[in-house]
Amino acid sequence: MTLREKVGQLNQRMYGWNAYRRTPDGAFELTESLYAETDRFEGLGALYGLQRADAWSGVDHTNGPGAEDGAALADLVQRHVVERSRLGIPALFVEEVPHGLMALDGTVLPVNLAVGATWDPDLYERAAAHSAAELRARGGHVALVSALDIARDPRWGRTEECFGEDPYLAACFTEAVVRGMQGEPAEFFAADKAPVVLKHFAGQGATVGGRNSAESELGLRELHEIHLPAARAGVRAGAAAVMAAYNEVDGMPCSGNRALLTELLRDRWGFEGLVMADGLAVDRLARITGDKVSAGALALNSGVDLSLWDEGFTHLAEAVERGLVAEEVIDTAVARVLRLKFRLGLFDRQGATTPFPAHGREVSTLVARAAVTLLHNDGGVLPLSAAVLRVAVLGPQSATAAHQLGDYTAPQRPGTGVSVLDGLRRLAPPGLDIRHAPGCALTGDDLSGIPEAVAAAAASDLAVVVLGGSSARTPGTEFDANGAARTVVTEMTCGEGVDLAALRLGKAQYALLDAVTATGTPTVVVLIQGRPHVVPATGAALLTAWYPGPWGGEAIAEVLLGLAEPVGRLPVSVPRSAAQLPVYYNHKDTEYGGYVDEDAAPLYSFGHGLSYTSFAYGPPRLSGHTVEADITNTGQRPGRSVAQLYLRRLRTPVWPRTLELRGLRAVDLAPGETRTVTFPLGADLPGRGTVVEFRVAESARAALTAVPTQSFTAPEDTPL
Repeated sequence: MTLREKVGQLNQRMYGWNAYRRTPDGAFELTESLYAETDRFEGLGALYGLQRADAWSGVDHTNGPGAEDGAALADLVQRHVVERSRLGIPALFVEEVPHGLMALDGTVLPVNLAVGATWDPDLYERAAAHSAAELRARGGHVALVSALDIARDPRWGRTEECFGEDPYLAACFTEAVVRGMQGEPAEFFAADKAPVVLKHFAGQGATVGGRNSAESELGLRELHEIHLPAARAGVRAGAAAVMAAYNEVDGMPCSGNRALLTELLRDRWGFEGLVMADGLAVDRLARITGDKVSAGALALNSGVDLSLWDEGFTHLAEAVERGLVAEEVIDTAVARVLRLKFRLGLFDRQGATTPFPAHGREVSTLVARAAVTLLHNDGGVLPLSAAVLRVAVLGPQSATAAHQLGDYTAPQRPGTGVSVLDGLRRLAPPGLDIRHAPGCALTGDDLSGIPEAVAAAAASDLAVVVLGGSSARTPGTEFDANGAARTVVTEMTCGEGVDLAALRLGKAQYALLDAVTATGTPTVVVLIQGRPHVVPATGAALLTAWYPGPWGGEAIAEVLLGLAEPVGRLPVSVPRSAAQLPVYYNHKDTEYGGYVDEDAAPLYSFGHGLSYTSFAYGPPRLSGHTVEADITNTGQRPGRSVAQLYLRRLRTPVWPRTLELRGLRAVDLAPGETRTVTFPLGADLPGRGTVVEFRVAESARAALTAVPTQSFTAPEDTPL
């Protein structure tokens, strides 16, 4: 290969939606922009977002590819790329798959925070496999998947993309997404499997103030204990690629951080896959190097193989001429790109696709149902009893599915989705009178709709008030060059570029809730949100479904009516106010002081979630390298308890954390049934000579007072 051709393989310069346009007869034709890009390097290394549709790209059902013609468009583009390449090298088609394929007609899954609330990695593995099959059926190849960010500050708008605040929980789901999307480790990917790019590496969830792309003030121990375990798990599971994050670690942005991308990832962990830079992150390095040519050289020398939209990587030939990069370094990166193309079989079956998979709605609803989390239930108001004959369904989230979807979501066809109101009306028993009033909007302080909602609540036996936020992007939103929201002009209160200082809902939502509860009608609050908002612990019951996807309203209705049990558990601690932050459970075990003006404890603890029944936990037992505990359903209904194994270090070489999650087991129990749960320790043992105890409980808060095991001293031959 010529140097020019090699450089082309390392560039992912175009926005994929600029590669085509619809013709008047409904077909697709290629654009001059694509011709120019493929001419530039006699081919194309990778193309981002050919199938992407959203307000930023401007692609919708009028001009973009759907399930019926996405594969044909991909084949049209690929044939041009191969014909333009002297060596016949196909391109990688890279697509966003943050919670389902971000394309027209792609199945939208609940966001990662909802996935984390299921505490069910096996279920997520099934959902991830479905997303991979959709991607490959559309002619896509590589999936960009949010997995590695840890939600340490819920003010960050991308909290919805995190599996939670805990590294062990995130690692479990990261392994699941790699297994689900890529299949069993093998040299070649099956036709319905897709290589995963795990993002973002590393520490992006720890930026100061919860502000997007800000610096992260992390010590190495905090980085390794909290922000790297998920990435380590993904690498061990065989992830094909990782994406270098925007933030810096110890003063050096991740895309230029050789200590992170080469010395740790490759040399210590043995990672042999691809490293991609986040969008325009390489060009940002010019703030350090002085120009974009040297910025590209810094990124490549640090370990980045494939850029995204950057100019710096387009000048790598000049960087070689200036002595900034050795051509051998380019050769190594090109080999990684080409190897991934060979593993996908692109040289052998460039136009081959698999059938579009069915049952997407079923998979999405299963995850949504498992994520619904009951936070309090005073007097057992839920599930709805037969005595409830009139229900008022109120609130700005009650009758819309559009705000259940989360960020990075393609436009949905009209009629797609089920709102909470729709779900209750479809599933309610005969004779249940359901009335509705929105009351207010998600944002703003317009109170004019509240009297109608109050009247409906006062005339009902129960009020269901559906509140929350939205990550829905609209054409009026202004975007940065990397797709982050710049100026929010809609009801968007979460998502990339939408960070909050106070974690509060729109002003009118609080006024609506106060007015409805003041009627004396028992009130159930349902939260649809992308981060934990500050909500007063008012009302008879409170549950959260996060962003549950298009059909989340059906899942919520099933739980309200008692047709399904609430089985979700919190993947993050819920603060009383933003002034408390941080409130994550696994802080250092110091003499934490309180506040004079407010309780320092979270409103609801990590791992918390109620059931419609009750459970009793027996004392945990150590048996070899396993911990066992008996769990009994002491209530009148069948239910699921999520047993959580926590480690507490009693004597250790460094200052310990209060608790550390080290295992989870979901157990379904009939009334009166007792079962034993077993947690194998294995690689979860602490460093040699460390004295620890284990606790098994239903939440981190409960674990603090739970009966511990006998103390356990790790053997001297245990690895650190």
